[in-house]
Amino acid sequence: MKQVVQNYKSGELALLDVPVPGCKPDGVLVRSAYSLISTGTELMKVSEAGLSMVGKARSRPDQVAKVMQSVAANGVPATYRKVMGKLDSYTPLGYSLCGVVEQVGTGIDDVAVGDLVACAGNEHALHAELNWVPKNLYARVPDGLAPQHAAFGTVGSIALQGVRRGESQLGDVALVIGLGLIGQLVMQLLAASGVRVVGVDPDPVRCELAERLGAAACGDPASAAVEAAVAELTGGHGVDQVYLAAGGGSNQPVELAARMSRDRGRVVDIGKCRLDLPWNAYYEKELDVRFSRSYGPGRYDPEYELEGRDYPIGYVRWTERRNLACFLDLLARGRIDVEPLVSHIADFDDAVETYQRLKDGDLKAVAVLFQYPEHAGEAGAPVVTVPPVRRSGKVSTRARAAEAPVRLAFAGAGNYATSMLLPHLAQRDGVELSTVVTTTALSAANAKRKFGFAEATTDLDAVLGDPSIDAVFVVTRHSSHAELTQRALLAGKAVFVEKPLALTEDELAGVLAAVEKSGNDRLQVGFNRRFAPLLQEARKRLGARTGPASVRYLVNAGRLEHGSWYLQQGTEGSRFAGEGGHFIDTASWLLAADPVSVYALATPGNEDLQVVLRYPDGSTATISYVTTGPPGFPKETLDLVADGRVLRLDDFVRAAVYDGSRKRWVSSRLPKARDKGQSAELAAFIKAVRTGGPMPVPLESLVATTAATLAVQASLVTGAPVTLARAR
Repeated sequence: MKQVVQNYKSGELALLDVPVPGCKPDGVLVRSAYSLISTGTELMKVSEAGLSMVGKARSRPDQVAKVMQSVAANGVPATYRKVMGKLDSYTPLGYSLCGVVEQVGTGIDDVAVGDLVACAGNEHALHAELNWVPKNLYARVPDGLAPQHAAFGTVGSIALQGVRRGESQLGDVALVIGLGLIGQLVMQLLAASGVRVVGVDPDPVRCELAERLGAAACGDPASAAVEAAVAELTGGHGVDQVYLAAGGGSNQPVELAARMSRDRGRVVDIGKCRLDLPWNAYYEKELDVRFSRSYGPGRYDPEYELEGRDYPIGYVRWTERRNLACFLDLLARGRIDVEPLVSHIADFDDAVETYQRLKDGDLKAVAVLFQYPEHAGEAGAPVVTVPPVRRSGKVSTRARAAEAPVRLAFAGAGNYATSMLLPHLAQRDGVELSTVVTTTALSAANAKRKFGFAEATTDLDAVLGDPSIDAVFVVTRHSSHAELTQRALLAGKAVFVEKPLALTEDELAGVLAAVEKSGNDRLQVGFNRRFAPLLQEARKRLGARTGPASVRYLVNAGRLEHGSWYLQQGTEGSRFAGEGGHFIDTASWLLAADPVSVYALATPGNEDLQVVLRYPDGSTATISYVTTGPPGFPKETLDLVADGRVLRLDDFVRAAVYDGSRKRWVSSRLPKARDKGQSAELAAFIKAVRTGGPMPVPLESLVATTAATLAVQASLVTGAPVTLARAR
């Protein structure tokens, strides 16, 4: 495996091939997904390694004192050999990461292989492809939290421990000096707990970032604006706490802390800055100076960190592991936002170059992450299997007279069925609405009266057993789609099921098992966008392509009304699981292929999603599914770019194709209403049932779209791209 190392004597950085660590008892072997570069602590080590021997001695007087003690005890030659041997060795870098458990040691029962965990420790959470991590230095990542965000767990714990040492209370005013990585996190933690925060940093970009993330005011340490903000927020009394998150050799932070503090305020040192306390200033205000030691209680205690001996919660409420879990929970609940802090994500193979760019100042960053190579099937990399479609023998269609009408039954008569499907079928020649089945008698009676069904019932078994019925429409709630589809297929009916076909991989496998068992593959899912006349014409005008394409699909879904059953995610799946297949199917139809991988990101606190699909020829489709957009903005806009041409669709109202510097085609007139293809889709389905011809969309495509929709949720949970593996 590969690991980032440094020779402290020469300053050399290297990405070294080293043996894989063993999985010892009371710990787990973790394959890294993301690890975080501490741009403060680690860059200080990297910079020190590049100094001369005299420079190294000046930067670490504590180590010089140890050397002098060794000289007194062991003599100069022995001490020299010992020091040079230690300096001329590779040392590791890193202490904060997120990864997947690859192996579990004896004595571990709180995680399993494949679990996502955040890890801590400068000996155990290293910039390496694999790390052995003892029990008290990892915590399970909550569902839905992206691994690149969970990789902040250790530095978040450092910030959290500093805030705990300050003992802030609701309504306090605090000053954070230094708005680097730790300072930004301290500021957010304080703001989340009801503390008003003033930030201090000479970098205006960091000040602006802190204000955007919740600080009341920020400014340069020499600026009068900082003193004015403190005076206004505190009524001239001074801040309740000062958090020193700055580094360097200046004594300005501790002097500013004294000037800004109230009488008997607290000053908490979290970073490593100069601490020549001005005696008069600190004495006159009787300031309480506190140090915050790393991640929390347990740090530097080998019995806790290495042997896994926890401290009783009744005596030590917040240990370093509990701090780690607490910070991850705050991230998962959207109380802390680390995404704006990520300045750069580098491939792990580029680690040495990344450190050099940071050291030289070419890369200015608050936080930098290493992203590790994917190891499909090795490190629990997420995979959704696209099950094969198997048909037992020759698929047969029921014999029917050519002049006989196609007799339809509806399972469900809710809003979508009565507004978007039945109006197109009720007056269609050659169609007979035979039976409507609902769980409540009145809704069935209403549908019978309004659309002219011959029968209304609550007995689905009777409908499935009626040999005169040619096709069944499944338009019920999402959680019942897969089961009802299976039953109808096994009964020998052609099936039109509204999206989604299935909410889980097991449900999808069950549908295909019914196809194989019955030999009946007469199935259509309500993916109607591909049948929209305007989009059909635009695709024809665009013409064939030779190179990969890029699709951007913006769906302004809007908010649901309170009480909508779409919000019952526990039983009905997420909102995207219910309707996202529409947009995936449209992209796949435009690209004439099925996706091979899916990557999804969610905006904390709402249902806005970014879904990226990758296709075999290198084409990509990005679906932006947003619920927070204004209702006056078009619901669906789509662009396809390929071979120097662009297809543009505006909400199924107008379309255009661009070629070079001009429009090659524009839809000639506005349609009377948005036609999203329901009528054409139903016509194609009825024709297939009447003639016995192929279904409008191949079953293999319906399965691939459903698997890709399921993969969105899997990607949201793991925070990683999901491979769509075709089973044989």
